[in-house]
Amino acid sequence: MSVRLIGANPGLTLSVAGERVAFVSVWRVDWSARGKGNALVMWHDGTTRVVAEDRELGAWLADGFTRHFPEVRGLAWPRPAFTRAPVDLELDLDKGLRATADDVTVEIPGPPRERRAVRVPEFDLGGVPHLLTNVFMPCDTGNLTIGGTAVPADSATAFLADAEVWSN
Repeated sequence: MSVRLIGANPGLTLSVAGERVAFVSVWRVDWSARGKGNALVMWHDGTTRVVAEDRELGAWLADGFTRHFPEVRGLAWPRPAFTRAPVDLELDLDKGLRATADDVTVEIPGPPRERRAVRVPEFDLGGVPHLLTNVFMPCDTGNLTIGGTAVPADSATAFLADAEVWSN
């Protein structure tokens, strides 16, 4: 089994009347088969978008990982638009997350409700099973701002995930 990625991957799902309206996956890649760096992968209003300094890394995270997450299962996943920009990520496992990238801001305030070690032995990434391990920390809320406007939602599901390792 070889390690493909080591890092962190907090996420936020926003819903209105039980329907998903946005999902954002914030990546801190400390090491991977495709390099390292930060990226933001977002599904909103039927479109997908990647913001990162490294196009190849961002596309790999979007298409190789995020599009297979349960948070976006069943949603159309068009080819992501790419914006080259730095992703400023502040992740504090007590205080939460704040990430800014181009015109997007993601906030997941802490503290987490709990911290638990997770091991998913066969996480399906497009028909290829992977071992996923991380420390998963659900949080009470979060918000997403695009172009200075908050994405409206009546509920949010948010989590911090750190010490994340993907292997196959």
